[in-house]
Amino acid sequence: MQIDAGLAGRLVAEQFPQWAGLPVRAVELSGSDNRSFRLGDELLVRMPSAEGYAAAVAKEQRWLPVLGPQLPLPVPEPVALGRPSGEYPWAWSVYRWIEGEPAASAGIEDLDAFATDVGSFLAALQRVDATDGPVAGPHSFWRAGPLSSYDGETRAALESLDGVVDTRAATKVWDEALSSTWDADPVWCHGDIAVGNLLMRDGRLAAVIDFGTSAVGDPACDTVLAWTLLEGSSRRAFEEAMPLDDATWARGRGWALWKALITLTPDNPGARRTVDAVLADA
Repeated sequence: MQIDAGLAGRLVAEQFPQWAGLPVRAVELSGSDNRSFRLGDELLVRMPSAEGYAAAVAKEQRWLPVLGPQLPLPVPEPVALGRPSGEYPWAWSVYRWIEGEPAASAGIEDLDAFATDVGSFLAALQRVDATDGPVAGPHSFWRAGPLSSYDGETRAALESLDGVVDTRAATKVWDEALSSTWDADPVWCHGDIAVGNLLMRDGRLAAVIDFGTSAVGDPACDTVLAWTLLEGSSRRAFEEAMPLDDATWARGRGWALWKALITLTPDNPGARRTVDAVLADA
């Protein structure tokens, strides 16, 4: 399906005529799960790009207004819920625009401070009451759920990558990750803490966006930044800001390894760096 500014503008004009005169323009870095469009100066239209991502719309509409006031940094604020139409088959959202540039393109001047800010945000998220929150499942792509959901996929990747990575060491990391589970009460998890979802302003972390894979459960999935980006003192700063037991960090290594293995291609050097970081840390 071609999801472009023209489609977004027609949906807005049809369902929210009060905004029909506002310009609609694509957001340059809008991600693959959703297409995002600036609506005027103060609003953002966000549209799932496939059916598998559509379940996140109702979840974000329900829970972001609950989470937002309890967190130390801005998160997306739903303003309106769009309906499916003849041109577009899924629900979609209008959010308040948040100023900032993704860390992926903005650059990070002080990685230690950035790591502390991200870890402190996640620690605050984990303290929010998770009662009645969305339990991990297909809507979160099993983020916050059992890592074993991806056991078959990971072992198939290890088999296919034999000779490309140290599969013996990687299998040991994976087995250790699967050897424990989260036995405490479920906590809120973002599910996709990556540099594309962390907005920077004036050199510091300014907001956290894209709660489409959020759920309540095991916070191990939110530790992956330790291996995808951080190292040395910045990794220690991250760990200190978000104190978790060793078993949870081990499961986090597993989450990082899984995603790196299934995306490891010559065109994705970041996945190779993550595999190397995970194995070096094990």
